[in-house]
Amino acid sequence: MKFLTSVLLVLMLAGCATSYQKKGFTGGWSETQLDENLFRVNFQGNGYTSSQRAWDFALLRSAELALDNNYKYFILLGQDSVVNNSSYTTPTTSRTTGNAYATGNNASFSATTYSTGGNTYNIAKPSSANTVLCFKEKPAHFSYDAQFIYKSITAKYDIVK
Repeated sequence: MKFLTSVLLVLMLAGCATSYQKKGFTGGWSETQLDENLFRVNFQGNGYTSSQRAWDFALLRSAELALDNNYKYFILLGQDSVVNNSSYTTPTTSRTTGNAYATGNNASFSATTYSTGGNTYNIAKPSSANTVLCFKEKPAHFSYDAQFIYKSITAKYDIVK
C-alpha cells in the first residue's frame, strides 16, 4: 500500500513544473520597479521546471510589465540564469527475518535481511532574472517587441489569460 501511495504521489508531482504565476510556494515571478521605465524581473522554478521554461517566463513577465505600463518595446540590460542544485536521500530501513532449528544439542539459524530506501534524488531549481528597460517607440538598437513576445510565449505554453 505504501508503494502504491508513493507511486501515485510521484506521478502527481511529475506534472508540477512551476506554472506562470506570481511567486508562491512552488516558485513563480516577482518584480521590482527601479525607475519609471526600468524593472528587475525574477522567475524562480521548482525541481520540475526546466531552465528554458524559467528563462521564457522571465521574458514573458518582462513583456507583460512593458505592456501594463504602456510601453511597446524593451531591452534586457542584464540577464542572469542560475540553477540551484541540492539532493535528498531517503532513509534506509532494514528488516531481518529468520528461522531457528534445534535438534538435541544442535541448533542452527538462517536469516535474510531486506533493506529499502537510501535512494538519492538530485534536485535542480532554475531561476532567471532580467533587468528590463522599456520604450514607447522602437529604439535604434535591438529591442524586443513586447506584444510579439507576449503572444509567442503564451502560445508556446498554452497560457490563457
